[in-house]
Amino acid sequence: MYNNVGVQPGGQAGQQPQFPPQASPFGTAFTGAGSGLLRSGLSAYGEKIFGSSSEYVQSNISRYFADPQYYFQVNDDYVRNKLKVVLFPFMHRGHWTRITEPMAGKISYKPPIYDINAPDLYIPMMAFLSYVVLAGLSLGLNGKFNPETVNWLLMKGLVGWFLQVLLLKMSLLSLSSGETPLLDIVAYAGYAFTGISLALVGKLLWRHSYYVTLLLTCLSMGIFLVKTMKRVLYAEVRSYDSGKHHVLLLLIALAQFPLFLWLGNITVNWLF
Repeated sequence: MYNNVGVQPGGQAGQQPQFPPQASPFGTAFTGAGSGLLRSGLSAYGEKIFGSSSEYVQSNISRYFADPQYYFQVNDDYVRNKLKVVLFPFMHRGHWTRITEPMAGKISYKPPIYDINAPDLYIPMMAFLSYVVLAGLSLGLNGKFNPETVNWLLMKGLVGWFLQVLLLKMSLLSLSSGETPLLDIVAYAGYAFTGISLALVGKLLWRHSYYVTLLLTCLSMGIFLVKTMKRVLYAEVRSYDSGKHHVLLLLIALAQFPLFLWLGNITVNWLF
């Protein structure tokens, strides 16, 4: 092969001549300023988009899910008084509305430790675990317990809890109210395990007292939910229909009977 470039004076063969880069007369004036404006514009636009979306997500999370720590602010006095309200709602002489307080320009509810009508998750979770333990003990006394039974009891209890939440949530949606925090509904639905656990205790102590205790606790749970849904949850609905209101309250109360009977029927098969 041959090199087309000859020997230059004072240079070496095969070396290409070097030319300095030519600067654009408009580069400094427009390129630097344009890139700066572009970066600042995109930055402001991005902050607007992501900032507003972040605020939207935070507001919706606080509206529908609330703060989980709120539901565990309890003490011994609250737990004792709350159990009286849940198990003996007809003896509750106070009001059923929750106590509000202004916070950061908004109206919020006081935590359970300061309000007996506030929902909590401590009692429902303890009642749920008590239900599983008492049901397993009942099977053990009848010689039907095995390690897999615990899994079936947990599944049965969770399905029952979910059905109760679904019932309350659907009743609120039918009244055009979907803004109630989900954890509020989960807490109110979980109180059912207090009555079921009490019925199982009665069954362990005296077999014939089971159905009487289950019937009374079921009736109490129906009254508690009717009072709560009427004064606490339905107060947030955007539309009011008296006839529809009463039908839904009656449906919630009647639905407690099959739910209690199903959860109270302790067998090795979780479905029955």
